[in-house]
Amino acid sequence: MVTTVSRSLAAAVLAVLLLALSPASAYAVETLPLAEAVTRLPLETESRDGYSRDSFRHWNAGLDPADGCNTRAEVLIAEAVETPAVGAGCRLTGGRWFSYYDATWVTSASGLDIDHMVPLAEAWDSGASAWSAGRREAYANDQGSPQALVAVTARSNRSKADQDPAQWLPPATDVHCRYAAEWVATKLRWTLTIDGTELAALNDLAAACPDQTVTYEPAS
Repeated sequence: MVTTVSRSLAAAVLAVLLLALSPASAYAVETLPLAEAVTRLPLETESRDGYSRDSFRHWNAGLDPADGCNTRAEVLIAEAVETPAVGAGCRLTGGRWFSYYDATWVTSASGLDIDHMVPLAEAWDSGASAWSAGRREAYANDQGSPQALVAVTARSNRSKADQDPAQWLPPATDVHCRYAAEWVATKLRWTLTIDGTELAALNDLAAACPDQTVTYEPAS
């Protein structure tokens, strides 16, 4: 009896250890210096051939289809500094947000855009053109990472448009390190590539941000 119990216990312990050491758990979330993270991004030539914004279905029903809120509204609720009231049809009233791109407080949901950290067109250029429609939809509605979708002023989002860090950085200069880290984290999460000018810009940012780290979890 003791032998049987001991063997069962040993088997259970071994199973837990194997699970803990499996690649899925060992590499689920990784944190590394920004400079090192940049080196992990594959260098490729970009192409926008065939791009259409409609290739990325958004906004979909979000994380909870039963709540009546789409992805945009769920992100607004999640990122609110002061939570808005949620009415019928997921109408948001009240609330307060901080747009970190331009260090601006916003008190109306209608004054905010949800920015794709790596814009849809840039994602297409960087590898998403080869994805399935389902994976592109998952990318466009990604709430699995707090860095992928960002509530910011419509003004700053439209100023950014589809530009990468070689072409655009947030007006608030003190957040450039954070922005670079979130850009790189998103590209690593979705295994997206970079081009030469983007690489040069990211290397310059990494040199200016020696203490900045990047944390990401690969998308399933």
